[in-house]
Amino acid sequence: MVISIQDLRFSYAGAKTPLLEIPQWSIRAGERIFLHGPSGTGKSTLLNLMAGILLPDHGTIEIVGKQLNALNAGQRDKWRALHIGVVFQQFNLIPYLDPVSNVKLAAHFGRTTNASDRAHDLLNTLGITEPLRRRAASRLSIGEQQRVAIARALINQPELLIVDEATSALDSQNRDIFMSLLLDQVEQHQTALVFVSHDLSLADRFSRIEALADINQAEGAS
Repeated sequence: MVISIQDLRFSYAGAKTPLLEIPQWSIRAGERIFLHGPSGTGKSTLLNLMAGILLPDHGTIEIVGKQLNALNAGQRDKWRALHIGVVFQQFNLIPYLDPVSNVKLAAHFGRTTNASDRAHDLLNTLGITEPLRRRAASRLSIGEQQRVAIARALINQPELLIVDEATSALDSQNRDIFMSLLLDQVEQHQTALVFVSHDLSLADRFSRIEALADINQAEGAS
């Protein structure tokens, strides 16, 4: 299993009831999961738990055979860099760096060899041409920045890719281009994908559709 969650419970400090209570949830290699649910019900929190950015109050999260809550912060950071790719809603690119430098930065943390060649290959595949690769990230269009974010997330060939509301700022044409590029890369590398979105029109592209309310038994979850 790429992801195995057992008896997870999580609440933010000061909350009277848990935000998440997930008895069991798992994802196999190569599965493409579409995760949806209303705002504020814990989708992004669950992604942060899977990435090891947050830790559960109770239970375990195992990613690629490693129990994240058994690792210290530095070990989790290293594990994330090596095994988990994340495409954030706001992309989080370094604005003054060019696309290749942004991608290679992630490769540095993951200690990927031949990082420069792999960065150029990924960016080329994703339609970031040589002239675009010489621009600062801040001078790229939203769609171009998004493609750089995909390349950065895939540079270390992670077993798990997490994508959080990454199509929300795109028009329908650019959304469809983004989805095709993303899913092509996922299929090529047999990467497990957890994709969070409110856009249910995208759901038929995925092998599994999960409503957070169906796996989350926290009181008041909807």
